[in-house]
Amino acid sequence: MSAEQLAELSDLFVVAAVLLYVVAMVGFAIELAFGRARPGKAGAAARAEVKQPVAVGAASSGAGAGTVSETPVAASADAPVPAPPGGAVKAGTVALVLAWLGWAANLGAIVTRGLAVDRWPWGNMYEFVVAICFAAVTAFLGTQLRHNVRFLGGFVMVTAALGLGLAVKVFYTTAGPVVPALNSYWIAIHVTAAIISSGLLTLAGVSGVLYLVRGDGMSRLPSRADLEKVAHRAIVFAFPLWTFAVIAGALWADRAWGRYWGWDPKEVWSFITWVAYAAYLHAKVTAGWRGKAATIVQLVAFGCLLFNLIGVNIFISGLHSYADVP
Repeated sequence: MSAEQLAELSDLFVVAAVLLYVVAMVGFAIELAFGRARPGKAGAAARAEVKQPVAVGAASSGAGAGTVSETPVAASADAPVPAPPGGAVKAGTVALVLAWLGWAANLGAIVTRGLAVDRWPWGNMYEFVVAICFAAVTAFLGTQLRHNVRFLGGFVMVTAALGLGLAVKVFYTTAGPVVPALNSYWIAIHVTAAIISSGLLTLAGVSGVLYLVRGDGMSRLPSRADLEKVAHRAIVFAFPLWTFAVIAGALWADRAWGRYWGWDPKEVWSFITWVAYAAYLHAKVTAGWRGKAATIVQLVAFGCLLFNLIGVNIFISGLHSYADVP
């Protein structure tokens, strides 16, 4: 196939990925909407004890006399839990299959784009956003292989679909060569690390938003503790990768511009993002922050990440303004 045909095929793969992500989102939403509601922290504590009648008092001769009182006893761990409707479970299963198909289409878009331009396919904002959407869905599906996090499916799918839509409508760039500064093997090292870590941090950001949205009562969402656990694990994996991406970017800057650090806006915001996530992890380990306070710090860091990835390229000019934003 010619380069033009490969580029057109890549665009079709992106459209297919958007459609599959949207349909998968609907399936996950059906499962979440009609599945079993879960108690929050207060509800779980209330259900931990149930009152059962217990006879108390002294026994009289020939008969067990006494009064009956209700004494809290531990709820049985074997107590039956209402199963969600079968249709909701089937919708979630179909949605998971569609999510994998969308992931494959997203991967196909990246591979065919790379073959069309004969380079690593993240040399501009369009390619970069397509790759981050792929990384976010990969983080979700990879986590799902080990832990049941289907409750995040609809939210990750809508994030990926909106990201790809933004890439097509706002950032789209015709397949072609890149500026000399990007024509380096460092793009495969620095940008790849940034993409993978950004995908994981996006999964953590989605979990953090759901944490704030969820109340303490009955909800279709999992408990806040589970949401916080998902976010924390994603950040623990992503932070070393982001650290490596910042270091690799400095090494690339020295090769391209003759200095490791020049306070370029992209460099500054990459460092600010690193500090924000370091503050989150430091607070979790040393100060024992849990719950809402830690989640707010995590979301502030996620906001820094989004501004670094997109906002800097749109609103601030600098040495990294080669992203071909129309």
